[in-house]
Amino acid sequence: MLIKNANKIVLKLGSATVVDSKGVFKKKWVTSLIKDLKKFGKGKNFVIVSSGAIALGQKYLKIKKGKIKLEMSQAIAAIGQIHLAGEFQKLFDKYKIKTGQILISPDDTEQRRRAINVRRTFDNLFKLKAIPVVNENDSTATSEIKYGDNDRLAARVAQIIGADMLILFSDVDGLYDKTKGKKIIREVTSINEKITSLIDNRKNKFGSGGIATKLDAAKICMNSGSHMFIANGKVENPILNMIKNKKYTHFLPKISTLDARKKWIIGSLNYNGTIFIDSGAAKALTNGKSLLAAGITKITGNFKKGENVIILDQNNIQIARGLSSFSSIEIDKIKGKQSKEIEIILGYLSKTEVIHKDDMVLL
Repeated sequence: MLIKNANKIVLKLGSATVVDSKGVFKKKWVTSLIKDLKKFGKGKNFVIVSSGAIALGQKYLKIKKGKIKLEMSQAIAAIGQIHLAGEFQKLFDKYKIKTGQILISPDDTEQRRRAINVRRTFDNLFKLKAIPVVNENDSTATSEIKYGDNDRLAARVAQIIGADMLILFSDVDGLYDKTKGKKIIREVTSINEKITSLIDNRKNKFGSGGIATKLDAAKICMNSGSHMFIANGKVENPILNMIKNKKYTHFLPKISTLDARKKWIIGSLNYNGTIFIDSGAAKALTNGKSLLAAGITKITGNFKKGENVIILDQNNIQIARGLSSFSSIEIDKIKGKQSKEIEIILGYLSKTEVIHKDDMVLL
């Protein structure tokens, strides 16, 4: 299975997989998942996107299940989120695995600059050998600016970090073809009319998603280079179960994650500034290196960190385009300087690369 060759893997845990019908956190199931991560996760970076905050909040507050107004559900989610994160931390600590919590709002993934900052947070957690546990920032979101479900949120996270695969653990084995006696569809290469006709929007009493949201997530993954799976999350050792029984629906990406990222970078018609570099830096870029401050001779334009800029060589020929890790004001101060001097000049150090190779497209 692909998990063997994957480096970054996002796991989305539905409400029904982590919270039982009585609103109790399913410690036994989560422990079995942790054992799977220990078994199959050597050298891999995992992200967990978990539902269940509202369900745990309802249990703690002794609020009956049913239709709850948005502003009240936000307050319940704020209480439940602490319990959810605490439960994960206690179980992962037993297996000496570090975890970190990230609460994301739509602006964090839909705005480029904020998306870059979010990605760096994930990258730094990976460097610390920690598993990020992600949820939507329900306590501040409004109905107009909400993901509305963690399927789409998980897909956006996969897109931002360049994940190789996303697994949506649900209460079913996969996407069923109701025209063939509920046979599981093994592979999907396109979200066409046949696939969308299978949509069943029935939801469980805790969850907010259905098949429709899973197909929305699949579209995001397929267009951003990530493989996506729908698999059964009600059985223990869910990853082992996927590998052993081969019961899942696999949505195949249309392009690679690198191609998707480069398409995203070059997709903007406008650029916010120009960076001029010397011959040594130009040669380094053509050899697949990142752009360092030492090779920059001058800049024009006024741009912020994370904005799109073009790169011109010593002959004023455009050779690349990318997303800057520094503002124009910062670059003007550090241009021509060695990386070790940046912290001294600016008084802080966020990155040593002015434009990282993964944030750059050679033209």
